[in-house]
Amino acid sequence: MSSMRAYVLGLILCLSAAQASSGYAAAEVTEYNVLDFGADPTGSKDCTDAFQQALNKAGEARGASVFAPTGSYRFERPIVIPAQVTLRGTYSYAPSFPRGRYDFKEKLPNTGTVLLCYAGEGDENGPAFITLQGNACLRGVTVFYPNQKIDATAPIPYPYAVAVRGDNNAVMDVQLLNPYNGVDASQSGRDLLRNIHGQPLHIGVYVDQVYDIGRIENVHWNPWWTYESPMFDWQLHNGIGFIFGRTDWHYVLNTFCFGYKIGYQFIQTKAGVANGNFLGIGADHCLTAVDIEETVHMGILITNGEFVSFAGEDPTHVRVRDTHSGTVRMVNCAFWGPGNRIAVVDGVGTVGFSDCSFTNWGHRKGRFAKGDPTPAFDVLGGSVFIRGCEFLEDKIQVRLGPNVERAIITENMMNGKVRIENKAKGHVIIRDNAATPTDKKFRKVLDAQHGFRVRSRLREEKRRATNYYATPRLDQVPIHME
Repeated sequence: MSSMRAYVLGLILCLSAAQASSGYAAAEVTEYNVLDFGADPTGSKDCTDAFQQALNKAGEARGASVFAPTGSYRFERPIVIPAQVTLRGTYSYAPSFPRGRYDFKEKLPNTGTVLLCYAGEGDENGPAFITLQGNACLRGVTVFYPNQKIDATAPIPYPYAVAVRGDNNAVMDVQLLNPYNGVDASQSGRDLLRNIHGQPLHIGVYVDQVYDIGRIENVHWNPWWTYESPMFDWQLHNGIGFIFGRTDWHYVLNTFCFGYKIGYQFIQTKAGVANGNFLGIGADHCLTAVDIEETVHMGILITNGEFVSFAGEDPTHVRVRDTHSGTVRMVNCAFWGPGNRIAVVDGVGTVGFSDCSFTNWGHRKGRFAKGDPTPAFDVLGGSVFIRGCEFLEDKIQVRLGPNVERAIITENMMNGKVRIENKAKGHVIIRDNAATPTDKKFRKVLDAQHGFRVRSRLREEKRRATNYYATPRLDQVPIHME
């Protein structure tokens, strides 16, 4: 027994020595409270120094967290979350403040952990309010900008609310209620943005210089702060929900934005362009739901998306610019809303639509109100696939311009006649597209349906007489908010 006790004692001493050599103390503090560093939860005093001292202390502990209890904390300057540190508030999931629940003209959000940002006012290019420095985490807080006013004609510029720098950062369970710019996810890798709600007014998420797989999950931009106001109107004509520059296989799941000039934008930066996997994404009440300037040849894969554009002079769901030379695939996506066109495709790249449904197009406005009928697809250049889709209007489905290099339009179902205008000089395959059957029983069932499906001649005459299917005003269009 004495030899066994000696062995156990020796093992304990070895483990203690190893722990000491690693720099960890046996009774090390794992969480600090900002109140212990002098933070004021009433919103009346600047808490920048108190939070930064607590965060620095946690950084020195090589992996501690900092807790901010319920309260409103004022910040006059930015803060930095050091590597290996978590700053957390009281929420276990992103809160939301839908319009009508709170009157923000009179009072601030006053539940949970609220960070009131005054830092960087008037300077969009300054340092972010909160910067994460690798293996860091921000979670469980609301960020609110008290000086933004709902009835202003334009927002006050601020830097990004959050910036991730380095690898393996996470922003989770956070509400960015009304920032000018939301999250700058650039110069990083393997970052996770999950469960973030709110209403960034100018840019929601900006992605660039991500050289290892990043993830964006359940990020929803809804008009929680304001909807029917001058500020929302500014957002609708200037804001962008998500911007993707250079990123290597970004994974984007269950994201949504409402009321932006552009929902999802793919651009070329000095670092390059994007490729990635986008599943279950959505954009509603946008001037353009998806805007593609450039992608890489490995492709942008968009699956199970829903896209709605009906505002502005030329509401269009998808725009592929003449700068595009890469590959885009859209599969099992739905496009609806009384817009002008489903897609305008240009450039020399390849764009594919498979197993999609196209509900509304040809509701022309402004300079498009007169002239030739508007097609669902206005293909100006490049190569395009349109296969296995359903067109629910009795209007021109596809128009191929002279500069189209290749087009395959096959096995689609058309309501009404097959109406495909082909002026392309390149190689084109158009076949096996099914028009509406002439069977009386089928037409009777179809004619009984409301919505934008094709109507018989008798129903069309009735429509013209009653104007039943006239394009609704925006205030009559059902609003889809999550």
